[in-house]
Amino acid sequence: MILGRIEGSVVATAHHPSFDGRTLLVVQPLDEHRQPVGTSFLAVDRVQAGVGDVVLVNREGGGNRMLLKAGNEVPIRSLIVGIVDRVDTE
Repeated sequence: MILGRIEGSVVATAHHPSFDGRTLLVVQPLDEHRQPVGTSFLAVDRVQAGVGDVVLVNREGGGNRMLLKAGNEVPIRSLIVGIVDRVDTE
């Protein structure tokens, strides 16, 4: 799982049927100090996150299929599974 910040949303008229009724968001990965690292990616929203929210993203397809109770044909690699209230580091 990785930490990320929601940068925006994506709207697509042509997409895989498994995306029907699901929101796609642009996520910028963050380090433990909430600083941007790496390149942004798309993730399916499961927790009603909004722009600017810091989120926890599962990036493992098998786990996402289990969480969504979906079959093996679902092409969802990144799933937003939580909104982060606070990050504590020592």
